[in-house]
Amino acid sequence: MTTIIVNGMEQRLDVDPSTPLLWVLREDLELTGTKFGCGMAQCGACTVHVAGNPIRSCVTPVAAVAGQEITTIEGLATGPDQLHPLQQAWIDEQVPQCGYCQSGQLMSAAALLATNPQPSDDDIDNAMAGNICRCGMYGRIRKAIKSVTAAGVQKFDPAVDALVKEVTSG
Repeated sequence: MTTIIVNGMEQRLDVDPSTPLLWVLREDLELTGTKFGCGMAQCGACTVHVAGNPIRSCVTPVAAVAGQEITTIEGLATGPDQLHPLQQAWIDEQVPQCGYCQSGQLMSAAALLATNPQPSDDDIDNAMAGNICRCGMYGRIRKAIKSVTAAGVQKFDPAVDALVKEVTSG
């Protein structure tokens, strides 16, 4: 039995410990937002966070992340009516074209902003270098990341957001 924590929920799984995390997420937990791209950690479509750090789930055995907090694209937002600021920026800047790489792109960008709330263009390029976009939307991706930093939104905290709504609504 392997235990992992995915999007805040403990999951006990009876899987081969060498199974790539990607397949555990997609097949066993039915979280299909994380995509299979290349299977060699070269394209970034499978990016998720483990303990806040971006990793390529296609080459990470589930045993390597046992007991750790894993965040997938499904866990980036706090609910169906509450997008992460980056997700909203992606929409506003019309980043998605085919959309296949977007979950990995968003997860890499979120990890960048969590550690560097005011990244330079070089910082963005370095953080996003492992994510391939077949549609060539790199300029829009950078613009979306910059729009979030310009708006002063570095980290999204749903507890703080709920408190602000409570205070302002009465």
